Amino acid sequence: MQAMIFAAGLGTRFKPWTDEHPKALAVVNGKSLLQRNVAYLQQWGISDVVVNVHHFANQIEQAVAEAGGWGSNICISDERNDVLETGGGLLHAQSLLQGSEPFVTINVDILTNLDLGAMIEHHKEQNALVTLATTDRSTSRYLLFDEDDRLCGWRNTATGAEKLPVHKEVLRQKAYSGIAVFQPEIFSWMQHTGKFSLIDVYLSLATAHKIISFDHSGGALVDVGKPESVAVAESLFA
Repeated sequence: MQAMIFAAGLGTRFKPWTDEHPKALAVVNGKSLLQRNVAYLQQWGISDVVVNVHHFANQIEQAVAEAGGWGSNICISDERNDVLETGGGLLHAQSLLQGSEPFVTINVDILTNLDLGAMIEHHKEQNALVTLATTDRSTSRYLLFDEDDRLCGWRNTATGAEKLPVHKEVLRQKAYSGIAVFQPEIFSWMQHTGKFSLIDVYLSLATAHKIISFDHSGGALVDVGKPESVAVAESLFA
């Protein structure tokens, strides 16, 4: 099984570190976010990893080379010319994500103890196209699921904006954890091009395809998106 770590972002919320470094190399208890996610995937037997790069790409490539991939086989998906967001980044890396097995994606600034093995098994049992890790934590942007945990829409509670490709009377709000399991067939269904978000892909496919939630509420999850979140991460991840 393969995985992709999204590490190409500009990390504007993580300034001043990202004025001179990629956020992927921000350190939590002596280890970079990238190293920690490579090690996390190894826990679940995943050692073939694609990492996309844009912001200070050379620093990431150098860190991977000097560490020997931290024991994993890491391929670089180069987005130096234009950062493509998560959806465009995944599509750009298609040639590096070959095979018939499901694959995993994770945002580099997410640290978690999610039982990825259980999530992958749930994905297979449900015969889903995409399975999204979610929790019941508070946020301003939610994915909306029906009683069968199928994706129906998206809501921004701060602005009131909604996207509801599937209309159901009862919908549950869940916060997306930035981790997903995909069937490789996803590439044949993606209609977007250029720069776009995976959220757009999920919503565009929700009507015709099974995109489901895997709730891991109660576990450890930190979005290391701002400098002040490093202390929170360090209290949870040794």
